[in-house]
Amino acid sequence: MGFGQGLSGLNAAAQNLDVIGNNIANSGTVGFKSATASFADVYASSRVGLGVKVAAINQRFTVGAVTGGGGEYDIAIDGAKGMFRVTDQSGSVMYTRNGEFLVDKNNFIVNAQGYRLTGYPAGAIGANPVELQLPTANVAPQATSTATTVANLDANAKVIYQVDTVTSPAVPGSVTLGGTAYTFTKAAGGALTWTPANPPANTYGTAPNTVTIDGTGQVTAGALEDIPGFVDYTAAVTEIGKPFDPKISSTYTNASPMTVFDSLGNSHQVMQYFVKREATAGTSVYDVYYTMDGQAMAPTTEAGGVWGNPQQFTFNNAGTLTSAPIVNLTFAQPGGTATPADPLNIAVNYTGTTQYGSNYKLVAKPDGYTSGEFSGINISSDGSLVASYTNGETQVVGTLVLADFSNLQGLQPVGNNAWKETAASGQPILGQPGTNSMSTVVGQATEASNVDMSRELVNMIIAQRTYQANSQTIKTQDEIMQVLMNLK
Repeated sequence: MGFGQGLSGLNAAAQNLDVIGNNIANSGTVGFKSATASFADVYASSRVGLGVKVAAINQRFTVGAVTGGGGEYDIAIDGAKGMFRVTDQSGSVMYTRNGEFLVDKNNFIVNAQGYRLTGYPAGAIGANPVELQLPTANVAPQATSTATTVANLDANAKVIYQVDTVTSPAVPGSVTLGGTAYTFTKAAGGALTWTPANPPANTYGTAPNTVTIDGTGQVTAGALEDIPGFVDYTAAVTEIGKPFDPKISSTYTNASPMTVFDSLGNSHQVMQYFVKREATAGTSVYDVYYTMDGQAMAPTTEAGGVWGNPQQFTFNNAGTLTSAPIVNLTFAQPGGTATPADPLNIAVNYTGTTQYGSNYKLVAKPDGYTSGEFSGINISSDGSLVASYTNGETQVVGTLVLADFSNLQGLQPVGNNAWKETAASGQPILGQPGTNSMSTVVGQATEASNVDMSRELVNMIIAQRTYQANSQTIKTQDEIMQVLMNLK
């Protein structure tokens, strides 16, 4: 036995205590990975070795507990596969499990040391990683171009009869309504004046056999001519309706609004008016009129208060829509001449619309939105950075990239919870969180240190006893030397 073995034991035990002490000191460090000291004997040609040495300091890359309640930009890696890829001020690439991030003055996502988090550009997963920077510009408005509308039109709704054209018998003379005979005479401008009496002979007559009620409810007729005597006829009127007018609720069955946006981001209200008509040949019919901000929206027309050219929906006896489900709406100049925008062209898809015997219901989902300011970021489990805007829209502005290595123990620690790749670690394997065996991530959370305090305290006691035992070896060797020195 010599002093060398004891001294090497003291050095090894001291280094082991250093490792344990460092673990305990970093028990509260986010993303810290504890280490262990590995020992090896010192080779000698004789059977008796020359002591011990620290062969390596290995780190435990086990997963620490994920704790929520972090900052807005904090990220935890939920699993053992993957490390954050960051770049320092000189552009050198490093790797870390510490997910405490914030945003600097230039809107880059950085850690406390100013290292910038890297990831894939928006829409370019698999490309070369770039430093992730949050948007500062407003999101531009997008005009509405499509809308999905699903409705149920009550099959039990009352039919609204449409005033159109009434054709009389061969020669009109009088009309009996409710048992009362009405006569009509020609007035100025060709209007008909109705009176509850029979006309005398040679009073009037009509050349055509048709009395027409126009879209405004006015009764019109062709030229009148004298007739030689009384001619009676009877017309039975069962239902009288009014022409469609969006201002009169009794002229339509149901109505629903839909908010759309023009190219400038201005909002407009599109109204859909459903008018149930009389069924024909087992087919239920609805006329649909459209307005935008109170004005007719093509295909609907309006002239002089007369609304026309409705879109017609038909349903079979099973309540299924049988007419074309796509309706193309157009409006030439949204905003008028004061704030003109591009013409609106909206394809409304009514697929799934029904006519069942239940209450009316309509759900409309148009696209398009007004402009919006950046309001925050959300980090999805797949690493997508989803930006939120004040207009309620969201956009993916980038995606985190994680790095893994075939030999984690080959990484070189560089401090600040960071490592660099080496020839021993191999080149990094990059990927999106949650793909190709990469771990997922958790936003607004951090990964705690993986230090097991109980184990470290036990290891410290063992290392302390080892140190004491090696010191006793040196003391014993010293006593032996004293004996030799005292020999005479």
